[in-house]
Amino acid sequence: MSLRAFHLVFIGASVVLSAFLAAWAMGQYQVQHDASYLVAGVAALLGAIGLAFYASVFQKKTRVL
Repeated sequence: MSLRAFHLVFIGASVVLSAFLAAWAMGQYQVQHDASYLVAGVAALLGAIGLAFYASVFQKKTRVL
């Protein structure tokens, strides 16, 4: 596995983990109505979106012709 492929797999795993964290935090917010869960959920969701955008840019930048 090349370093590029490993990097893309690692970013993909990070996106999935961040999305699960956002879902968990939002679920906890619905149960406990604590603002810290809301902040954590929004931050995790923004992180997942940012990582997905970074993966797209990285893939285009390192594309092998």
